[in-house]
Amino acid sequence: MAEKAWLSWSSGKDSAWALHVLRRDPELEVVGLLTTVNQHFGRVAMHAVRTELLRAQADAAGLPLLEVGIPFPCSNEQYEAAMSTAVETARAQGVTVMAFGDLFLEDIRAYRLEKLAGTGLRPCFPLWGLPTDTLAHSMLDGGLQARLTCVDPRQLPAKFAGRAFDAALLRELPGGVDPCGERGEFHTFAHAGPMFRWPVPLAPGEVVERDGFLFADFMLATGAAA
Repeated sequence: MAEKAWLSWSSGKDSAWALHVLRRDPELEVVGLLTTVNQHFGRVAMHAVRTELLRAQADAAGLPLLEVGIPFPCSNEQYEAAMSTAVETARAQGVTVMAFGDLFLEDIRAYRLEKLAGTGLRPCFPLWGLPTDTLAHSMLDGGLQARLTCVDPRQLPAKFAGRAFDAALLRELPGGVDPCGERGEFHTFAHAGPMFRWPVPLAPGEVVERDGFLFADFMLATGAAA
């Protein structure tokens, strides 16, 4: 029998592609998505995606969504307490695996391993160590569509905020910028691809600067169900 897994869901391309990969593994069954949500702004932490888009995305993926609310600002203690409660919920539902879309950052992987040790949840990293240039093109060849929702202007020009994650963008990335944005150069919102039953309809909003980052504020297109 396949182990039940939750997937840590950022709303971006990496977690979306991880879902696609995990669904090909006969030994695992992804039964839910786990996302931390900034309670003050009503948005996905880090990516700043509106919760209405997040929920539409989970619906398109055909999976239940567990939103872990965190305050703003949020201390490390508050974050870890919220995640501990989520882990207890997972175990109560018979989940034994927690999957992540991490690519190569060793410190993040080590943190996840440390926090899951002794919880009864086994960590899983289906994309770990894959060459990010190859991975980025595999995503596009596989039909994934995403938009850049957050750009760090210290690493990437502001003009990239809101752009489609596509072959043209990959060609234009400055040298030293990871093709998947794994070092925080950019974050994305995945809105179509083989992991979804239907596309999530997007309406573009304004690009705003906050805390030194540029955010493209997408909304659910008019007439679409949240």
